[in-house]
Amino acid sequence: MNHKLSTNRKMLAIAMSGCMTAGLVGVTASASYATPRTHAAATSELIMESSPENSITQNFNPYVPTAAPQGMGATGLIYEPLIMFDLAAPPKYYPWLATSFKWSNGGKTITFTIRNGVKWSDGQAFSPADVAFTFNMMKKYTAVNLAGLEIGAVKTAGDTVSVSFPTPQYANLQNIAGIGVMPEHIWSKVGNPATFTDPNPVGTGPYMLGNFTPEGFTLVKNPNYWQKSLMPKIDKVYFPVYTSNTGALDALYSNKIDWTGNFIPGLQKDFVDTNKAFHHYWEAPGSSNAFDMNLHEWPTNQLAVRQAVSAALNRTVLADEGEAGLEDPVLNATGLTLPTFAAWSGPIKNMTNSPTSQPAKAKAILEKAGYTLKGGFFYKNGKEVTISLISPSSYTDYAEVGSIAAQELRAVGINASFTGTTVNAWNADFAAGNFQMAEHWSNNGLTPYNLYDNWLASNLVSGKNATGDYERLSNPSINADLAKMAAAPTLAAQIAALTPVAKFVANQLPIVPITTASEWFEYNSDHFVGWPTQSNPYETGQPSGTNNGPGAGTDLYVILHLSPRG
Repeated sequence: MNHKLSTNRKMLAIAMSGCMTAGLVGVTASASYATPRTHAAATSELIMESSPENSITQNFNPYVPTAAPQGMGATGLIYEPLIMFDLAAPPKYYPWLATSFKWSNGGKTITFTIRNGVKWSDGQAFSPADVAFTFNMMKKYTAVNLAGLEIGAVKTAGDTVSVSFPTPQYANLQNIAGIGVMPEHIWSKVGNPATFTDPNPVGTGPYMLGNFTPEGFTLVKNPNYWQKSLMPKIDKVYFPVYTSNTGALDALYSNKIDWTGNFIPGLQKDFVDTNKAFHHYWEAPGSSNAFDMNLHEWPTNQLAVRQAVSAALNRTVLADEGEAGLEDPVLNATGLTLPTFAAWSGPIKNMTNSPTSQPAKAKAILEKAGYTLKGGFFYKNGKEVTISLISPSSYTDYAEVGSIAAQELRAVGINASFTGTTVNAWNADFAAGNFQMAEHWSNNGLTPYNLYDNWLASNLVSGKNATGDYERLSNPSINADLAKMAAAPTLAAQIAALTPVAKFVANQLPIVPITTASEWFEYNSDHFVGWPTQSNPYETGQPSGTNNGPGAGTDLYVILHLSPRG
């Protein structure tokens, strides 16, 4: 069983990147294109906005989740993985810097055949030694091991690299093969890689840094790019700095942004309907949002309270009003994201939640467990059932969901309140377990292993720091089942291993699933064509920036399929 930062690395970074860039805050904006571009300029330079930032620094280190270029979607165009994964249609993937892979030793060893003829953007040759160096660097420096891989021996032989692990890793392919590979001739000289700012990044990707200013930066085509069949057809990618939702959305609505990934209330009316020929979106359901319940603090450590909370929630309202109809209610009680993981859902299809609130059921659950209703709220042993629910105020969808949920809980006798926090405080509270009930997304991935491992694996908690299992579940049986999931070599074996874990979530509610978590993706096709769509889901379209964690680097595969509109 391996651990990782949630989708993101993402405990911090996703807050600034595609999945949750509802965090559009501030009152001013820096916009580099005050007037529409000429057609010639428009077809040679794509403008991407994936995360408003108060300020940016020239730090392209892909191992620093908080660096602005990560959230803005840039580093995934510079550093490439061994395998590219299509998270819109799992378990589909594309060979990349590795042409193939093979498992051995019962899933404890994976051997990659490394592609020949690849060069770094500085012209030096890429080789298996670079791949081995990257894995060994992650093994030596835990701070850059963002997927939490328990790496054993790393060996090279000809054009192959073999990596071993202490336990079988069949279901963990994405975390292993999705890491970005670093150039040994540069990174071997930087000392601690976690503190290297990487101001002039050298990668194998299709783009390299052009110019950098506080107002934004430009990536230009890498003249040494190795993919002849997928050479980039766009000369430049510009990443402007917007410091507010107002500035970013105004730029999108006025055709000054080609590609973005934000939660946008009123998206159909304010964006699509204003220019139906060119304004589009597709919010693929990548994973599930849930309320994490602190299992070490009363009253959320009481099963009856968690059951009452789940029964009280109107998931349809949370999706339609809290998420502006851009995400769907999760009605599978196991939290399994559908239709994304439909192939794994057979044994648990009938485990469902009500789409609407069930106040009578919620009250009956508490009364049966010995709680007494007094003055509108339930008590037990003289203590009122009081719950504080937190989310970042700047994640406007999460804040709205939290506010609605608190009202629904109060209606069934749970004295709930919602408090909006800062993103930094929210991240710190999750890491330290300093909350009662709080909303968070889950990991997307190639299989549901990524989803449940991040929700439940106790090795994600180290002392007062957690990178998952935020509710602080410590269940040896579930840990063993998760290990079985990671070790399952076939779909049938994965389903068998998944079933007890999924049933545990449905019955014990360490987390309370509420809505799908979208891969936010909006685009203007006026200047460029070839975008992924629901009918052609070759990738999610979310402009995620790095290749060092699950679900990352999706913009790399998309941009290579785009071309200027003729």
